[in-house]
Amino acid sequence: MHVLNSIRFQQRIIMKKLALSLLMMLFVVAAYAQQQKAAAVNGPQITFEETEFNFGDIKQGEKVEHIFAFKNTGTAPLVLSNVLTTCGCTASEWPKEPVAPGKTAQIKVTFNSAGKMGVQNKVVTIVSNAVNAQEQVKMVGNIVPATAAAGR
Repeated sequence: MHVLNSIRFQQRIIMKKLALSLLMMLFVVAAYAQQQKAAAVNGPQITFEETEFNFGDIKQGEKVEHIFAFKNTGTAPLVLSNVLTTCGCTASEWPKEPVAPGKTAQIKVTFNSAGKMGVQNKVVTIVSNAVNAQEQVKMVGNIVPATAAAGR
């Protein structure tokens, strides 16, 4: 009788462990499904390779150009409606045609340092039909007098 009770006790422990393991697996599967659902964007989404470019020290009056590459990681065509700069010293060129899902494109930003001195932080705001409708990239650097940079 004692042996029979011991076997039943061991069976209950095994069943509890099995039930607990199955419950934990169910939670893991549910969490994974939620993560996959959240990752799947319904509509266009703009994803930049980089959001900041540091051009370092440049001489006053020099122009700096940089290409910000991006990808439409969404499920619908991405259309940029505007690219806004913080001042007249910064200009941009951007695609006017829709960017298909999975395709890449680029925004060319030009900064003119004429009349500027010291640390600069030029923010460019990209307005689009994406789920993340407004994104920002920036160019940062330092403007030194033309004579100070000449010796470098």
